[in-house]
Amino acid sequence: MTSMTSLNKVVDLAEKRRDAALSALAQQQREMAMAQAQLDQLESYSAEAQQRWAGRTGVQLDASLLHHHRHFMDKIRHAVEFQRSVIGNKQAQIDRCQIAVHAAERDVAGLKKYVERQLSAQELSRRKREQKDTDEMAMNVYLRQMRANSEGARP
Repeated sequence: MTSMTSLNKVVDLAEKRRDAALSALAQQQREMAMAQAQLDQLESYSAEAQQRWAGRTGVQLDASLLHHHRHFMDKIRHAVEFQRSVIGNKQAQIDRCQIAVHAAERDVAGLKKYVERQLSAQELSRRKREQKDTDEMAMNVYLRQMRANSEGARP
């Protein structure tokens, strides 16, 4: 296996690692969107419940009904706070995934640059060999011509 084949395999592996990191980031972002939608839904439901409760002004309220309402609103507040912590955790996961994506992209770019330099070096080496071969051929032709001229010039 040539060194370029090995390098290309390393680049392929780095690209697969980057693609996996991008996929993980996309998954975390989808989960974040779902968590945010749940939070929005909980906050909307909480606001509606408060509005309905506020609309009961002037109505005689039973102490147990007031107790149930407060208990219910506490549960909703707890659910909202829990969902906010879920979103905070999701954001931390997204941040880690973004760091992994940047590292993987940096690795791929570095490897591709290295491969490019190796190819350039090989191309330069090939051109130098060709130039050397051409120079040697030209020198041999010149020497043959000089010998032929010197042999033909003798009386």
